[in-house]
Amino acid sequence: MTLFEDSWFFVYLAVALIPALILGICEKPIKYYAFAVSLIFVWMATETNKRAMFFLIGFCIAEFIVLRVWLKVMKKYGRKSSFYVLFLALGMAPLVISKLSNHFMGFNLLGFMGISYMTFKILQMIIEIYDELIEEVPAFDYFSFLLFFPSVLSGPIDRSQRYTKDLNTIPQRSDYMEMAGTGLVYKFVCASLIYQILIWVNPQHGLMADLIYMYAYGFYLFFDFAGYSRMAIGTAYLFGVKTPENFNAPFKSKDIMDFWDRWHITLSHWFRDYLFSRLMMRWIKNKRFSSRLTAAACGFMINMTVMGLWHGLDIFYIMYGIYHGALLALTEIWNKKSKFRKKHKKDKGYIAVSTFITFNLVMFGLFIFSGKFTEILGLTPPGSSAVTAVGGDYFLKVMTKVLH
Repeated sequence: MTLFEDSWFFVYLAVALIPALILGICEKPIKYYAFAVSLIFVWMATETNKRAMFFLIGFCIAEFIVLRVWLKVMKKYGRKSSFYVLFLALGMAPLVISKLSNHFMGFNLLGFMGISYMTFKILQMIIEIYDELIEEVPAFDYFSFLLFFPSVLSGPIDRSQRYTKDLNTIPQRSDYMEMAGTGLVYKFVCASLIYQILIWVNPQHGLMADLIYMYAYGFYLFFDFAGYSRMAIGTAYLFGVKTPENFNAPFKSKDIMDFWDRWHITLSHWFRDYLFSRLMMRWIKNKRFSSRLTAAACGFMINMTVMGLWHGLDIFYIMYGIYHGALLALTEIWNKKSKFRKKHKKDKGYIAVSTFITFNLVMFGLFIFSGKFTEILGLTPPGSSAVTAVGGDYFLKVMTKVLH
């Protein structure tokens, strides 16, 4: 069973929601029931792969030990950078092993669902313990946060303190019912229709076919992932947790910076808060660069390249990260240096042209992300491109089998 994909999941979810609705409407605590349901769904999603289940359990316990030891180290030694780097490395180690083994060995040594998003949560807690924002990690709150089933597979990426606050707050009846039933149209109508275009156009060749594929893929990925996120958010809310929004009309973005404030928001803001901002603070403090503009440009390149590597070690993911890093750096320079922009940035014409250019730059970036662009360039073999939507499905390989 796959979360938010299989029909049986929605049957089980409908049943599981009945007690949650009763508790919510009666304004009773839901957190213990939500945790029990999370454990059941995570078990059902991994029961056919005992190895994955074993590694998932081991990961959760091992990282809990890392966090508790890190708390003790911080209380005893304070902000020692050597210890900080060590515990960050321990937090990232399972994900690094997973990515490297999958790329170089052809199989995933730690192949269990949600490892990437769980690692983000762990690293966030390690960093905020270092910042002295987190002073304790209760076992129930930790395991509930890590295994909360609506967001365990593909986000949105919540923050531990925000989640814990919701976990221990009983929402009012009117607020509780507000977000019920969201995301189904996105996921199962729009995404399915655009997927049919992808099936038709994939075997075609030539500029027009590639352009159709590029735009179809971009819209497909948005509707599929945004739909998943909306369903995850709606489900989370029914269990008493206001999981943050992940998409906000990204194709209306006025520039690339605006785009990353609208697309996969929890991921982009995670990198902004825990990588980019910290690099900038360190560089400014140490006077590493002659100007803040140069520092920001370098920060964007590193930030987005790391984001590309997080998706995977395939060349199209790395190119995607570098591409967006370069776009962000150029946008920062344009915004700070262009007299033309400063004069016309509020004009409707300028905004329309900027939005149009941004939309097409975004679509080309998603074309790179799909792997189809590197196939065209001969950098990856035919058939290796992937429609990497929720669940990481290699749709183009499936398409070939369907068409033949």
